[in-house]
Amino acid sequence: MRVAVLGAATSWHVRRLADALHADGHAATVVGWHDLATDIGPAEHHRPEAVDRAHVIVVRGMPAGTLEDVIFRMDVLGRLACRRRVVNAPRALEVAIDKYLTLTRLHDAGIPVPRTIVAQSEAGIAAAWAALGEVAVMKPLFGSQGRGIERIAARQDLEPWLEAARRAEPPGAVCYLQEFVAHPGWDARVLVVGDDTFTMRRVSTGDWRINVSRGARPEPWTAPAGWVDLAVRSARAVGAEIAGVDLLPTADGPLVVEVNAVPGWRGLETALGVDIAAKIVAHLTRTV
Repeated sequence: MRVAVLGAATSWHVRRLADALHADGHAATVVGWHDLATDIGPAEHHRPEAVDRAHVIVVRGMPAGTLEDVIFRMDVLGRLACRRRVVNAPRALEVAIDKYLTLTRLHDAGIPVPRTIVAQSEAGIAAAWAALGEVAVMKPLFGSQGRGIERIAARQDLEPWLEAARRAEPPGAVCYLQEFVAHPGWDARVLVVGDDTFTMRRVSTGDWRINVSRGARPEPWTAPAGWVDLAVRSARAVGAEIAGVDLLPTADGPLVVEVNAVPGWRGLETALGVDIAAKIVAHLTRTV
């Protein structure tokens, strides 16, 4: 099997995946996003050649860029997916990277999520914060690993977003506000790899944002069947065959707070002692 891994050659996850593919006897080539090019003429070609020759393209993140950069890259990915397998599929990546769109898919699938209000106007943002009890979690529409997430518990903390909406020309700024859900100091991560699931708890070391990148401690944990089912349904709702699903415990049962279609697994490997990259390669081999 010929596989192109689309991502940064310096990435730990990219290296682990490429090594696992080679160890299983597959031809793996790492391709950087900035190296992607397309030639539309008498015949259509993509460069580097490894992309055109690949049976499978595995996506591992995308670097920052202008709106044009992102649209072009996703357009090329969609074009490639017409002729070969892309994991995860371009539409799944588009849905999962957009917190609002993800939440609508989860809600439509009957999956419990925190109450969330997205507003744009100064008055709308203020009203949303009030409706959520004047304490809420502000999240960027795009983002991961807890970056840019803030707890807004006082009017002065909300003021920068009100000011941004007030000063914009034309007026307005998208603001994604989610109810603040008190937690017992841990959450759960379920990694879905096709029909397989791997679970762990992430225990906070003081920060209310529970992310391994922020110092949370990964621990092995056997999730109840209902939690695993929610995670699998969440991955399917966004169309991802490989996904990291974050669940938050509450008195009324778990809430799904995020679905990541380019999930990390370093913490899981630490907690479980399982070679996740090898599991992903086994899934690709079974399903190509």
